[in-house]
Amino acid sequence: MQYIWKYATPSSMDDMLMCSDGKYLTGLWFIASKDEAKHTREGIYKNLDIFKQTSRWLDIYFLGQTPSFTPPYKIQNLTPFRKEVLAILNTIPFGQTVTYGDIASKIVKKRQVKKMSSQAVGGAVGFNPICIIIPCHRVVGKKGSLIGYGGGIKNKEALLEHERKILFK
Repeated sequence: MQYIWKYATPSSMDDMLMCSDGKYLTGLWFIASKDEAKHTREGIYKNLDIFKQTSRWLDIYFLGQTPSFTPPYKIQNLTPFRKEVLAILNTIPFGQTVTYGDIASKIVKKRQVKKMSSQAVGGAVGFNPICIIIPCHRVVGKKGSLIGYGGGIKNKEALLEHERKILFK
């Protein structure tokens, strides 16, 4: 059974939907974004404990604080490469960005291989079904260009601006 719940974001961003298998968060995305195609909107609307935890995490984040917990999540179809890339995403500090090339370079160094495609990294970043909590919005193109965000460039820009404002209060 799949469950769905809506989260109202600050007015500068689109609202979000989250989904769960009843125990774990399995998706978090902006409504009407490209990411929505990765998820089904079908399910039972019910405010489960996992949705309350996720909403609390998002409330803390949008208040400009770093949550001291992560809601339990589960990601289906996670290949070893995707897992490696998502683990790197989880190390990007609040308010900072890295490029797809930076992530590729980390993988090259870790695996001791000659090269890694930034496009392959982009595909793995784009696979991320749980935005914000797994901070794919902090990955940018060369020279800081805002590209490749399934949640919508408007939302990516708003998230990064939110984080910058908090850091430079």
